[in-house]
Amino acid sequence: MKTFKVIVMLMVVATISAFTIHNSQGYKVGDVASDFKLKNVDGTMVSLADYKEAKGFIVVFTCNMCPYSVANEDRIIALDKKYKEKGFPVIAINPNDPEVSKGDSFEGMKVRAKEKGFTFPYLFDEGQKVYPMYGATKTPHVYILSKQDDKLIVEYIGAIDDSSRNENNVKERFVEDAVNALLKGEKPSKTDTRAIGCSIKDKRNW
Repeated sequence: MKTFKVIVMLMVVATISAFTIHNSQGYKVGDVASDFKLKNVDGTMVSLADYKEAKGFIVVFTCNMCPYSVANEDRIIALDKKYKEKGFPVIAINPNDPEVSKGDSFEGMKVRAKEKGFTFPYLFDEGQKVYPMYGATKTPHVYILSKQDDKLIVEYIGAIDDSSRNENNVKERFVEDAVNALLKGEKPSKTDTRAIGCSIKDKRNW
């Protein structure tokens, strides 16, 4: 009986964690974002400055192990395929500490990227310096940036769409709507949504 109660409590905590909005000290919509340089799964170092012709970026904090991230992988690939040639490539970042989440090592990232055929950079936030700067709290957590006068402006923060686990239930595609608006020279009608997923694994917080 005691074991059953413990299991129930752990399930409740996990559910609350997935759906809770955490206040962060990171970027807000309208802020100027800083660039970064992180290692890609192919061993190269990647920064946003490398993309000279880009109009902006779809920055996605994601990982190998979180079921919410896994459920969104095909959608992330589709976003890159749809918008990369239009000037908004996907840049995926794994923010997890592999000492806390064993399956989120750099070697594990290389395996996952190959298995899924990622068409975008999959970067490792070694030392966990970038995700706090952005204020990401979940995997997945999306930040859409636009280039304006050599600055990176945060245009949208939140979820990919309105169905965190089942793409068949999607009714509103937040990221697509936001990028489509930016491509037309307009501001997104919805700029903040709730990111639903697993909490980022940082041993400083565990």
